[in-house]
Amino acid sequence: MAEEHSDVARRRWLVDIARWRPSPAQFQAAAALLPQHHHPAIARFVKEEDRKRALLSRLLQYSLVHHVLGIPFHQIDIRRTVEGKPYLENETPAFRNFNFNTSHQGDYVGIASELLCLVGLDIVCISKPQGETTMEFIKNFSSYLTDHEWNCIERAGGSVEMLTEFYRYWCLKEAFVKAVGAGVGFGLHRLEFHHVQWSNISVYIDGIESRNWRFCLFKLDEMHLASIAKGHPEDAVNSFKRTLSNVLVEEEEFYAALEIQEEAFTLHTVEQLTQLQN
Repeated sequence: MAEEHSDVARRRWLVDIARWRPSPAQFQAAAALLPQHHHPAIARFVKEEDRKRALLSRLLQYSLVHHVLGIPFHQIDIRRTVEGKPYLENETPAFRNFNFNTSHQGDYVGIASELLCLVGLDIVCISKPQGETTMEFIKNFSSYLTDHEWNCIERAGGSVEMLTEFYRYWCLKEAFVKAVGAGVGFGLHRLEFHHVQWSNISVYIDGIESRNWRFCLFKLDEMHLASIAKGHPEDAVNSFKRTLSNVLVEEEEFYAALEIQEEAFTLHTVEQLTQLQN
C-alpha cells in the first residue's frame, strides 16, 4: 500500500508560461480558483510575466494537492513555515510525509512532490549577463562555491560552457536548500557537488559525503535547466520537520523511495490545471 501511495504522490509538473496569453478576464478566472488571501501576493507584481508566475506557482500547488489527495480546492489549507517553505496543513494519514516544492524562472513554472522523501525543485534560465563579462558575473557568487566547484567551472571551456556549468551547481544547491526548508541564511558554500558527466551526482555537506540524498538535472530546453533533490526527512529544518508526520522512516522503505529513477516532467497547460479542480 505504501508503494501504491508513493506512486500516486510522486509528481513532476511543468507549465510553459510563454504559451499562456490570458485576457484580463481569463487571468481573473484562474486567480478566482485560489483563496482570497493569495490575491494580494499576485497583484503586487507590476510586470504581467511576474504576475503569471506568482499565480501559476500557487495554482500548481492547489491543482497537485487536489489531484493527488482528492481534497476540494476550497478545503485545501496550504501554509508557510517561518522560512517561507509551503506545506499542507490538512491531515493526510495515508500520505504521511507528503511534501512539494515549486520553482519558477524564465518561461517555466514547475512543481515536484514526494510521499516519503523530502523534495526540492529549482529551475534556472541560462541568460547571458548584461553589462559585465561571464567571469565577472560568476565571480559575484564565488563565496557560495567551493574551490572544487570553482575549478570545475573555470575548466568548463568558453563563456557559454562556464555559465552553464555555474548554473548547474547553483540549481543543485538551491534545490537542496528548498528541500530541507532552509531560508536564505543557509550557507551554500557548505554544499559541494561531485558528479560523473552530471550523472551520479553526490553532495558533501560540511565536507562529509551524504548517502541520504539523490539529485537529478534536467535540460528543459536550450535556455532552461531544472534540478530535483530528494533526501531524508531528518535533514529538514525544525520548522519544516514539525509539519511532517513520519520523520523516523524505516531505512529500507526510505532507500527504496530514494532510489526510484527520475522521470521526465509532465507539461501541463493552464486549462488542464483549472480543469483538475472538477
